[in-house]
Amino acid sequence: MVIKDKNVHFIGIGGISMSSLALILKDLGNIVSGSDINNNENVKKLQNCEISVSIGHKKGNISKKIDIIVYTSAISEDNVELKKAKELNIKLLKRSELLGFIMKNFYKSIAVSGTHGKTTTSSILSHIFLKMNLSPTLSLGGNIDIIAGNTYLGKSDYFITEACEYKNNFLNFNPYASIILNIDADHLDFFKDLDDIKKSFTRFSDNTSNILVVNAKDKLLFNHKNMYTFGISDADFIAKDIYYYNSTCHFKMFFKDEFICDVSTPLLGEFNVLNTLSALSLCCVLGIDIDLASNTLKTFKNAKRRLEYKGVYKNAPVYDDYAHHPTEISKTLATLKTVFKKRLTCVFQPHTFSRTKELLNEFSTSFDDADTIIITKIYGAREKFTDEISSEMLVDLIKKRNKNVLYMESFDDIVNYLKTLTSNENLVVTMGATDIYKAGESIINMI
Repeated sequence: MVIKDKNVHFIGIGGISMSSLALILKDLGNIVSGSDINNNENVKKLQNCEISVSIGHKKGNISKKIDIIVYTSAISEDNVELKKAKELNIKLLKRSELLGFIMKNFYKSIAVSGTHGKTTTSSILSHIFLKMNLSPTLSLGGNIDIIAGNTYLGKSDYFITEACEYKNNFLNFNPYASIILNIDADHLDFFKDLDDIKKSFTRFSDNTSNILVVNAKDKLLFNHKNMYTFGISDADFIAKDIYYYNSTCHFKMFFKDEFICDVSTPLLGEFNVLNTLSALSLCCVLGIDIDLASNTLKTFKNAKRRLEYKGVYKNAPVYDDYAHHPTEISKTLATLKTVFKKRLTCVFQPHTFSRTKELLNEFSTSFDDADTIIITKIYGAREKFTDEISSEMLVDLIKKRNKNVLYMESFDDIVNYLKTLTSNENLVVTMGATDIYKAGESIINMI
Protein backbone atom coordinates (compact mmCIF):
# COMPACT_ATOMS: atom_id res chain seq x y z
CA MET A 1 0.00 0.00 0.00
CA VAL A 2 1.28 3.45 -0.96
CA ILE A 3 -0.31 6.06 1.28
CA LYS A 4 -0.64 9.27 -0.70
CA ASP A 5 -3.49 11.73 -1.14
CA LYS A 6 -5.37 10.13 1.78
CA ASN A 7 -7.18 11.59 4.77
CA VAL A 8 -5.46 9.99 7.77
CA HIS A 9 -6.44 10.38 11.45
CA PHE A 10 -4.14 9.35 14.34
CA ILE A 11 -5.60 8.29 17.69
CA GLY A 12 -2.89 9.20 20.18
CA ILE A 13 -1.04 11.46 17.76
CA GLY A 14 1.04 13.07 20.54
CA GLY A 15 3.25 10.01 21.09
CA ILE A 16 6.83 10.41 19.94
CA SER A 17 6.54 7.79 17.20
CA MET A 18 2.98 8.67 16.15
CA SER A 19 3.78 12.38 15.82
CA SER A 20 6.80 11.49 13.68
CA LEU A 21 4.73 9.33 11.31
CA ALA A 22 2.09 12.06 11.09
CA LEU A 23 4.71 14.53 9.87
CA ILE A 24 6.06 12.06 7.32
CA LEU A 25 2.58 11.31 5.97
CA LYS A 26 1.87 15.02 5.61
CA ASP A 27 5.12 15.41 3.66
CA LEU A 28 4.03 12.55 1.38
CA GLY A 29 0.94 14.57 0.44
CA ASN A 30 -1.75 13.33 2.81
CA ILE A 31 -4.30 15.27 4.87
CA VAL A 32 -3.44 14.49 8.48
CA SER A 33 -5.37 15.01 11.71
CA GLY A 34 -5.33 13.44 15.14
CA SER A 35 -6.31 13.45 18.78
CA ASP A 36 -4.51 13.04 22.07
CA ILE A 37 -5.37 13.29 25.75
CA ASN A 38 -2.32 15.49 26.39
CA ASN A 39 -1.41 18.85 24.90
CA ASN A 40 2.32 18.06 24.94
CA GLU A 41 5.30 19.42 23.00
CA ASN A 42 4.76 16.93 20.17
CA VAL A 43 1.18 18.14 19.75
CA LYS A 44 2.32 21.77 19.63
CA LYS A 45 4.92 20.90 16.99
CA LEU A 46 2.23 19.21 14.86
CA GLN A 47 -0.08 22.19 15.19
CA ASN A 48 2.75 24.48 14.12
CA CYS A 49 3.01 22.32 11.00
CA GLU A 50 -0.71 22.92 10.29
CA ILE A 51 -1.86 19.48 11.42
CA SER A 52 -5.22 19.61 13.20
CA VAL A 53 -5.09 18.03 16.68
CA SER A 54 -8.04 17.64 19.03
CA ILE A 55 -7.27 17.41 22.75
CA GLY A 56 -9.32 14.53 24.09
CA HIS A 57 -10.81 11.55 22.26
CA LYS A 58 -14.30 12.26 20.89
CA LYS A 59 -16.68 10.47 18.55
CA GLY A 60 -17.12 13.75 16.68
CA ASN A 61 -13.49 13.57 15.53
CA ILE A 62 -14.35 10.62 13.28
CA SER A 63 -16.31 10.99 10.05
CA LYS A 64 -16.70 9.22 6.69
CA LYS A 65 -14.27 11.62 5.04
CA ILE A 66 -11.42 9.84 6.85
CA ASP A 67 -9.76 7.10 4.76
CA ILE A 68 -7.45 5.57 7.38
CA ILE A 69 -7.32 5.47 11.18
CA VAL A 70 -3.93 4.88 12.82
CA TYR A 71 -3.69 3.74 16.45
CA THR A 72 -1.20 2.16 18.86
CA SER A 73 -1.25 -0.79 21.26
CA ALA A 74 -1.95 1.70 24.05
CA ILE A 75 -5.41 2.47 22.60
CA SER A 76 -8.05 0.23 24.19
CA GLU A 77 -10.81 -1.50 22.25
CA ASP A 78 -13.44 0.66 24.00
CA ASN A 79 -11.85 3.93 22.83
CA VAL A 80 -14.71 6.08 21.50
CA GLU A 81 -12.86 7.07 18.32
CA LEU A 82 -11.80 3.51 17.54
CA LYS A 83 -15.35 2.23 18.08
CA LYS A 84 -16.76 4.96 15.81
CA ALA A 85 -14.22 4.12 13.10
CA LYS A 86 -15.31 0.48 13.21
CA GLU A 87 -18.95 1.52 12.92
CA LEU A 88 -18.11 3.50 9.79
CA ASN A 89 -15.94 0.68 8.38
CA ILE A 90 -12.93 2.97 8.09
CA LYS A 91 -9.66 1.16 7.36
CA LEU A 92 -7.66 0.64 10.58
CA LEU A 93 -3.87 0.47 10.76
CA LYS A 94 -1.71 -0.14 13.79
CA ARG A 95 1.26 2.19 14.13
CA SER A 96 3.72 -0.55 13.17
CA GLU A 97 1.67 -1.47 10.09
CA LEU A 98 1.73 2.14 8.94
CA LEU A 99 5.48 2.37 9.52
CA GLY A 100 5.94 -0.76 7.43
CA PHE A 101 3.98 0.79 4.56
CA ILE A 102 5.94 4.05 4.80
CA MET A 103 9.24 2.16 4.63
CA LYS A 104 8.22 0.78 1.25
CA ASN A 105 8.46 4.31 -0.15
CA PHE A 106 12.24 4.16 0.42
CA TYR A 107 14.49 1.73 -1.43
CA LYS A 108 17.18 1.68 1.29
CA SER A 109 15.19 1.48 4.52
CA ILE A 110 17.23 0.71 7.66
CA ALA A 111 15.67 -0.80 10.78
CA VAL A 112 17.50 -0.88 14.12
CA SER A 113 16.22 -3.63 16.43
CA GLY A 114 17.24 -5.22 19.73
CA THR A 115 16.02 -5.30 23.31
CA HIS A 116 18.37 -2.47 24.30
CA GLY A 117 20.03 0.45 22.50
CA LYS A 118 17.69 1.02 19.56
CA THR A 119 17.30 4.77 20.05
CA THR A 120 21.00 5.36 20.67
CA THR A 121 22.09 3.33 17.64
CA SER A 122 19.52 4.84 15.28
CA SER A 123 20.59 8.26 16.56
CA ILE A 124 24.24 7.45 15.77
CA LEU A 125 23.31 6.36 12.25
CA SER A 126 21.17 9.46 11.78
CA HIS A 127 24.01 11.73 12.91
CA ILE A 128 26.46 10.09 10.49
CA PHE A 129 24.08 10.22 7.53
CA LEU A 130 23.16 13.85 8.18
CA LYS A 131 26.75 14.99 8.67
CA MET A 132 27.75 13.23 5.43
CA ASN A 133 24.88 14.89 3.51
CA LEU A 134 23.18 11.58 2.66
CA SER A 135 19.76 13.20 3.22
CA PRO A 136 17.96 10.38 5.07
CA THR A 137 14.37 10.47 6.24
CA LEU A 138 14.28 9.74 9.97
CA SER A 139 11.68 8.48 12.43
CA LEU A 140 13.35 8.00 15.80
CA GLY A 141 12.26 7.01 19.30
CA GLY A 142 14.01 9.95 20.92
CA ASN A 143 14.84 13.57 20.25
CA ILE A 144 18.31 14.47 18.98
CA ASP A 145 19.87 17.93 18.92
CA ILE A 146 21.08 17.82 15.33
CA ILE A 147 17.48 17.96 14.06
CA ALA A 148 15.93 19.42 17.24
CA GLY A 149 13.46 16.54 17.38
CA ASN A 150 12.95 12.96 16.22
CA THR A 151 11.78 13.45 12.63
CA TYR A 152 13.63 14.55 9.52
CA LEU A 153 12.30 14.62 5.97
CA GLY A 154 15.16 13.82 3.61
CA LYS A 155 15.39 13.53 -0.15
CA SER A 156 17.27 10.26 -0.64
CA ASP A 157 16.31 6.59 -0.68
CA TYR A 158 17.54 6.18 2.91
CA PHE A 159 15.00 5.80 5.72
CA ILE A 160 16.20 5.13 9.28
CA THR A 161 13.90 3.95 12.05
CA GLU A 162 13.66 1.72 15.10
CA ALA A 163 12.10 -1.74 15.02
CA CYS A 164 10.44 -2.73 18.30
CA GLU A 165 9.76 -6.39 19.01
CA TYR A 166 6.80 -5.78 21.35
CA LYS A 167 3.72 -7.65 20.11
CA ASN A 168 5.83 -8.61 17.07
CA ASN A 169 5.44 -5.09 15.70
CA PHE A 170 8.71 -5.33 13.78
CA LEU A 171 7.37 -8.24 11.73
CA ASN A 172 5.42 -5.65 9.75
CA PHE A 173 8.70 -4.39 8.28
CA ASN A 174 10.68 -5.53 5.24
CA PRO A 175 13.81 -3.39 5.53
CA TYR A 176 16.68 -3.23 3.08
CA ALA A 177 19.14 -3.43 5.99
CA SER A 178 18.72 -4.32 9.67
CA ILE A 179 20.77 -4.21 12.83
CA ILE A 180 20.03 -6.63 15.68
CA LEU A 181 21.82 -5.24 18.72
CA ASN A 182 21.00 -7.85 21.36
CA ILE A 183 18.24 -10.19 22.50
CA ASP A 184 17.07 -10.27 26.11
CA ALA A 185 14.00 -11.33 28.09
CA ASP A 186 11.48 -8.47 28.05
CA HIS A 187 7.82 -7.80 27.26
CA LEU A 188 6.90 -11.07 28.96
CA ASP A 189 3.31 -9.89 29.12
CA PHE A 190 3.29 -10.81 25.41
CA PHE A 191 6.11 -13.28 24.78
CA LYS A 192 6.08 -16.70 26.44
CA ASP A 193 9.79 -16.74 27.27
CA LEU A 194 13.24 -15.88 25.87
CA ASP A 195 13.04 -18.65 23.26
CA ASP A 196 9.80 -17.15 21.97
CA ILE A 197 11.55 -13.76 21.67
CA LYS A 198 14.47 -15.31 19.78
CA LYS A 199 12.08 -16.89 17.28
CA SER A 200 10.58 -13.47 16.57
CA PHE A 201 14.00 -11.94 15.95
CA THR A 202 14.81 -14.81 13.59
CA ARG A 203 11.62 -14.08 11.65
CA PHE A 204 12.55 -10.39 11.58
CA SER A 205 15.96 -11.27 10.14
CA ASP A 206 14.27 -13.33 7.43
CA ASN A 207 12.22 -10.27 6.45
CA THR A 208 15.40 -8.23 5.86
CA SER A 209 16.02 -8.17 2.14
CA ASN A 210 19.69 -7.28 1.80
CA ILE A 211 22.04 -6.60 4.74
CA LEU A 212 21.89 -8.00 8.29
CA VAL A 213 24.29 -6.79 11.01
CA VAL A 214 24.00 -8.79 14.25
CA ASN A 215 25.65 -9.10 17.64
CA ALA A 216 28.15 -11.96 17.39
CA LYS A 217 26.70 -13.50 20.57
CA ASP A 218 23.44 -14.17 18.73
CA LYS A 219 24.80 -15.18 15.32
CA LEU A 220 23.77 -18.85 15.57
CA LEU A 221 20.11 -17.78 15.52
CA PHE A 222 20.35 -16.45 11.99
CA ASN A 223 20.98 -17.90 8.57
CA HIS A 224 20.92 -14.78 6.42
CA LYS A 225 22.55 -14.68 2.98
CA ASN A 226 24.34 -11.39 3.69
CA MET A 227 25.07 -11.36 7.44
CA TYR A 228 27.86 -9.53 9.27
CA THR A 229 28.65 -9.78 12.98
CA PHE A 230 30.02 -7.23 15.43
CA GLY A 231 31.48 -7.62 18.91
CA ILE A 232 34.44 -7.29 21.25
CA SER A 233 35.85 -10.58 19.92
CA ASP A 234 35.03 -13.47 17.55
CA ALA A 235 33.19 -11.24 15.07
CA ASP A 236 33.58 -9.76 11.60
CA PHE A 237 33.76 -6.21 12.98
CA ILE A 238 35.65 -5.91 16.28
CA ALA A 239 36.29 -3.09 18.76
CA LYS A 240 39.74 -3.30 20.40
CA ASP A 241 41.83 -1.25 22.81
CA ILE A 242 38.85 0.42 24.50
CA TYR A 243 39.71 3.18 26.98
CA TYR A 244 38.19 6.33 28.49
CA TYR A 245 39.79 9.75 28.75
CA ASN A 246 38.15 13.06 29.70
CA SER A 247 34.66 11.48 29.61
CA THR A 248 35.28 10.28 26.06
CA CYS A 249 35.44 6.68 24.85
CA HIS A 250 38.14 5.62 22.39
CA PHE A 251 38.60 2.34 20.53
CA LYS A 252 40.06 0.86 17.36
CA MET A 253 37.77 -0.74 14.80
CA PHE A 254 38.87 -3.83 12.87
CA PHE A 255 37.35 -5.93 10.13
CA LYS A 256 38.60 -9.33 11.22
CA ASP A 257 42.40 -8.75 11.38
CA GLU A 258 42.43 -5.58 9.30
CA PHE A 259 42.54 -2.21 11.07
CA ILE A 260 39.81 0.11 9.76
CA CYS A 261 39.77 3.29 11.84
CA ASP A 262 40.13 4.95 15.23
CA VAL A 263 36.87 5.89 16.93
CA SER A 264 36.24 8.61 19.53
CA THR A 265 32.78 9.13 20.96
CA PRO A 266 31.22 10.89 23.96
CA LEU A 267 29.17 7.74 24.64
CA LEU A 268 30.36 5.82 27.68
CA GLY A 269 30.23 2.11 28.51
CA GLU A 270 30.90 -1.13 26.66
CA PHE A 271 27.24 -1.33 25.64
CA ASN A 272 27.65 1.98 23.81
CA VAL A 273 30.87 0.74 22.22
CA LEU A 274 28.76 -2.06 20.73
CA ASN A 275 26.01 0.35 19.69
CA THR A 276 28.57 2.56 17.95
CA LEU A 277 30.37 -0.41 16.40
CA SER A 278 27.12 -1.79 14.97
CA ALA A 279 26.31 1.53 13.28
CA LEU A 280 29.80 1.89 11.82
CA SER A 281 29.72 -1.75 10.68
CA LEU A 282 26.56 -1.09 8.67
CA CYS A 283 28.09 2.06 7.21
CA CYS A 284 31.10 0.02 6.12
CA VAL A 285 28.95 -2.63 4.44
CA LEU A 286 26.91 0.09 2.71
CA GLY A 287 30.12 1.48 1.22
CA ILE A 288 30.09 4.72 3.20
CA ASP A 289 33.55 6.22 3.81
CA ILE A 290 34.32 4.82 7.26
CA ASP A 291 36.99 7.38 8.17
CA LEU A 292 34.59 10.24 7.50
CA ALA A 293 31.76 8.41 9.24
CA SER A 294 33.76 7.76 12.42
CA ASN A 295 35.06 11.32 12.42
CA THR A 296 31.50 12.69 12.62
CA LEU A 297 31.03 10.99 15.99
CA LYS A 298 33.31 13.47 17.72
CA THR A 299 30.39 15.93 17.63
CA PHE A 300 27.64 13.37 18.33
CA LYS A 301 25.08 14.17 21.03
CA ASN A 302 22.93 11.25 22.07
CA ALA A 303 19.15 11.26 22.16
CA LYS A 304 17.56 12.78 25.22
CA ARG A 305 17.37 10.54 28.32
CA ARG A 306 20.15 8.20 27.16
CA LEU A 307 22.81 8.55 29.86
CA GLU A 308 22.20 12.26 29.59
CA TYR A 309 24.21 14.73 31.64
CA LYS A 310 21.68 17.12 33.19
CA GLY A 311 23.90 19.42 35.21
CA VAL A 312 25.32 19.83 38.72
CA TYR A 313 23.67 20.32 42.10
CA LYS A 314 26.33 22.13 44.08
CA ASN A 315 29.20 19.69 43.53
CA ALA A 316 27.23 16.56 42.61
CA PRO A 317 26.86 15.74 38.86
CA VAL A 318 23.33 14.71 37.86
CA TYR A 319 22.60 12.23 35.06
CA ASP A 320 19.42 10.72 33.66
CA ASP A 321 18.80 7.51 31.74
CA TYR A 322 15.77 5.83 30.15
CA ALA A 323 16.85 2.40 31.47
CA HIS A 324 13.88 0.36 32.70
CA HIS A 325 15.15 -3.22 32.24
CA PRO A 326 17.57 -4.96 34.63
CA THR A 327 20.26 -5.37 31.97
CA GLU A 328 20.11 -1.69 31.07
CA ILE A 329 20.19 -0.62 34.72
CA SER A 330 23.18 -2.78 35.68
CA LYS A 331 25.25 -1.77 32.64
CA THR A 332 24.50 1.94 33.05
CA LEU A 333 25.32 1.95 36.77
CA ALA A 334 28.54 -0.03 36.18
CA THR A 335 29.60 2.50 33.55
CA LEU A 336 28.95 5.49 35.81
CA LYS A 337 30.80 3.86 38.69
CA THR A 338 33.80 2.90 36.54
CA VAL A 339 34.18 6.23 34.75
CA PHE A 340 33.50 8.64 37.64
CA LYS A 341 34.44 6.63 40.74
CA LYS A 342 32.03 8.62 42.94
CA ARG A 343 29.43 7.67 45.52
CA LEU A 344 26.46 6.81 43.34
CA THR A 345 22.82 7.50 44.24
CA CYS A 346 20.22 5.99 41.88
CA VAL A 347 16.54 6.99 41.78
CA PHE A 348 14.47 4.42 39.88
CA GLN A 349 10.81 4.18 38.91
CA PRO A 350 9.76 0.69 37.74
CA HIS A 351 7.85 0.62 34.45
CA THR A 352 4.80 -1.67 34.15
CA PHE A 353 3.54 -4.23 36.66
CA SER A 354 4.17 -7.18 34.34
CA ARG A 355 7.84 -6.36 33.72
CA THR A 356 8.47 -5.78 37.43
CA LYS A 357 6.77 -9.04 38.37
CA GLU A 358 8.37 -11.25 35.71
CA LEU A 359 11.89 -9.84 36.22
CA LEU A 360 11.71 -9.13 39.96
CA ASN A 361 14.77 -11.20 40.89
CA GLU A 362 16.79 -9.73 38.02
CA PHE A 363 15.81 -6.19 39.11
CA SER A 364 16.92 -6.93 42.67
CA THR A 365 20.51 -7.66 41.54
CA SER A 366 20.79 -4.87 38.95
CA PHE A 367 21.59 -2.06 41.43
CA ASP A 368 24.81 -3.55 42.84
CA ASP A 369 26.96 -0.64 41.62
CA ALA A 370 24.78 1.96 43.34
CA ASP A 371 25.70 3.01 46.87
CA THR A 372 22.21 4.33 47.65
CA ILE A 373 19.01 3.33 45.86
CA ILE A 374 15.64 5.09 45.93
CA ILE A 375 12.70 3.14 44.49
CA THR A 376 9.40 4.86 43.84
CA LYS A 377 5.98 3.51 42.91
CA ILE A 378 5.49 1.40 39.80
CA TYR A 379 4.26 3.26 36.74
CA GLY A 380 1.59 1.05 35.20
CA ALA A 381 1.51 2.66 31.73
CA ARG A 382 -0.88 0.57 29.62
CA GLU A 383 -1.54 -1.87 32.50
CA LYS A 384 -4.04 -1.83 35.34
CA PHE A 385 -2.96 -2.02 38.98
CA THR A 386 -2.42 -5.46 40.43
CA ASP A 387 -1.61 -6.29 44.05
CA GLU A 388 0.56 -9.21 42.87
CA ILE A 389 3.58 -6.92 42.71
CA SER A 390 4.76 -3.70 44.35
CA SER A 391 7.83 -1.52 44.64
CA GLU A 392 8.05 -2.50 48.31
CA MET A 393 8.62 -6.13 47.24
CA LEU A 394 11.54 -4.99 45.11
CA VAL A 395 12.95 -2.90 47.97
CA ASP A 396 12.82 -5.91 50.33
CA LEU A 397 14.81 -8.02 47.88
CA ILE A 398 17.40 -5.30 47.24
CA LYS A 399 17.92 -4.94 51.00
CA LYS A 400 19.39 -8.43 51.07
CA ARG A 401 22.27 -7.05 48.98
CA ASN A 402 22.34 -3.37 49.96
CA LYS A 403 20.86 -1.93 53.15
CA ASN A 404 20.93 1.59 51.69
CA VAL A 405 17.70 1.24 49.73
CA LEU A 406 14.66 3.41 50.36
CA TYR A 407 11.08 3.42 49.13
CA MET A 408 9.77 6.93 48.46
CA GLU A 409 6.39 7.49 46.88
CA SER A 410 6.36 11.26 47.26
CA PHE A 411 8.15 13.30 44.61
CA ASP A 412 8.86 16.00 47.20
CA ASP A 413 10.49 13.45 49.52
CA ILE A 414 12.78 12.31 46.70
CA VAL A 415 13.79 15.87 45.86
CA ASN A 416 14.41 16.75 49.51
CA TYR A 417 16.62 13.68 49.90
CA LEU A 418 18.65 14.54 46.78
CA LYS A 419 19.19 18.05 48.15
CA THR A 420 21.28 16.55 50.94
CA LEU A 421 23.87 15.33 48.40
CA THR A 422 26.20 18.29 48.06
CA SER A 423 29.71 16.79 47.95
CA ASN A 424 31.82 16.38 44.85
CA GLU A 425 32.18 12.78 45.99
CA ASN A 426 28.54 12.20 44.95
CA LEU A 427 26.90 11.36 41.64
CA VAL A 428 23.13 11.21 41.06
CA VAL A 429 21.31 9.31 38.31
CA THR A 430 17.55 9.12 37.73
CA MET A 431 16.34 6.07 35.78
CA GLY A 432 13.13 4.82 34.22
CA ALA A 433 10.85 5.17 31.20
CA THR A 434 8.76 7.81 32.98
CA ASP A 435 9.11 11.44 34.03
CA ILE A 436 11.37 10.52 36.98
CA TYR A 437 14.02 12.74 35.33
CA LYS A 438 12.12 15.70 36.77
CA ALA A 439 13.48 14.84 40.23
CA GLY A 440 17.01 15.47 39.03
CA GLU A 441 16.02 18.57 37.12
CA SER A 442 14.33 19.96 40.23
CA ILE A 443 17.49 20.04 42.31
CA ILE A 444 19.54 21.48 39.44
CA ASN A 445 17.04 24.29 39.04
CA MET A 446 17.36 25.12 42.75
CA ILE A 447 20.94 26.29 42.42
